[in-house]
Amino acid sequence: MRNTYQNPLITRYASKEMAQIFSDDEKFKTWRRLWVALAKSQKELGLNITDEQIKEMEENIDNINYEDAEKFEREFRHDVMAHIHAYGLLCPKAKPIIHLGATSAFVDDNTDIILMDKAFKLIEKKLLKVIKILSEFALKYKDLPTLGYTHFQPAQLTTVGKRACLWIQDLILDLQDLRYRRENIMLRGVKGTTGTQASFMELFGGDEEKVKELDRLVVEKMGYKKSFPVTGQTYTRKYDFMLLSVLSGIAQSAHKFSNDLRLLQHLREIEEPFEEKQIGSSAMAYKRNPMRSERMAALSRYVIVTLLNASITSSAQWFERTLDDSANRRIVIPEMFLATDAILNLYINIASGLKVNKKVIEKNVMKELPFMATEKILMEAVLKGGDRQELHEAIRVYSLKAAEEVKNGEENRLLDYIQNDQRFKLSQEEIKELVDPIKFTGRAVSQTEEYIKEIVNPILADFKEDVEAKVEV
Repeated sequence: MRNTYQNPLITRYASKEMAQIFSDDEKFKTWRRLWVALAKSQKELGLNITDEQIKEMEENIDNINYEDAEKFEREFRHDVMAHIHAYGLLCPKAKPIIHLGATSAFVDDNTDIILMDKAFKLIEKKLLKVIKILSEFALKYKDLPTLGYTHFQPAQLTTVGKRACLWIQDLILDLQDLRYRRENIMLRGVKGTTGTQASFMELFGGDEEKVKELDRLVVEKMGYKKSFPVTGQTYTRKYDFMLLSVLSGIAQSAHKFSNDLRLLQHLREIEEPFEEKQIGSSAMAYKRNPMRSERMAALSRYVIVTLLNASITSSAQWFERTLDDSANRRIVIPEMFLATDAILNLYINIASGLKVNKKVIEKNVMKELPFMATEKILMEAVLKGGDRQELHEAIRVYSLKAAEEVKNGEENRLLDYIQNDQRFKLSQEEIKELVDPIKFTGRAVSQTEEYIKEIVNPILADFKEDVEAKVEV
């Protein structure tokens, strides 16, 4: 296959587990499970379908005769009809009742939702793993002061752990969105060609209760509780947009994290993992590029932008159905899940191996902290009997001088100037105590502890099995 295009989401980025969910095997086995569920439910409600026919269908769910299906599709130009006939070759007794009363969307649409639900389950596990890894990181560095940045300009201090809580919070919002969608997921159900269930009304002699029960039974047999109360031939394509929006949200959170980490790596404060023999640049051997974070950003951008396809498809549908959604959805739905899976694989990998350079962080803090500490120094000096106005002017002059020296590449000597000025009446030890970085982080430490204890840990406990489950990365 070296002479044809290979999708890098499959060959390079996504896990085999996610690729398997959107494989032909999974798709067509689900089609056959739906046909079995339909036949069983119709038999239960009185149609002339035998146990022998159902047994024949069940025995061949996994025995997909692809060559026959491909042959039929070349002839019919219709994939669902091709697979009905291919299934019929394996189930000659059941052939007359396969797909009875149904339309193509019965297998297509219900399968799409079932596969998305399976994929969401895998996404959920990986989200939880990232949250757990970051929560451990946050607690480990909860009291490590670091410069906060607004507009990427030095601002009040925070801590490395507190900043990690911002990343966690975004992911928890995504997790809550995902959980809501999964808990309220709806299949298309059994609705017929234009959603009126007319064909099933005919099969059941106009008995509306049996037709309604058929819909309920099939959905139940597929392991779900709800179906859309009304559809056209397809379920509303707005639902695709709503489900795929969850993936866009995850991509947004991951992109934000990747941005922060790339900036931190530029500052040499925190770095993504770097393997012993990893090469940063083919020309500049010394380089240590944040290539994993950059890949995360690239894939996140793809997911965010691809959601636009789902919104346009939703808005462009005509009446009960139009087929201009089909080719688009075949690409958009699997690829958004594959890309999001790849993003979370990277997130797990990066978060598990973050390298925190404490000395660099401390040095960067001390470049800026003397300026931030001047108000506290001023108050302490006044309490010792100093003239507030006189000391304020002295700090202004010293600050401008020190700032100019810093811009010229020199050390920040503001504290030295203040200490050597007898008007402040502060010893070196007193000044050092006043500018202890942890005193400038507000409630960062307790906020981190409270957030992990009160918000994060209960979530991880509720999903302990998923958190501990092994996933391919």
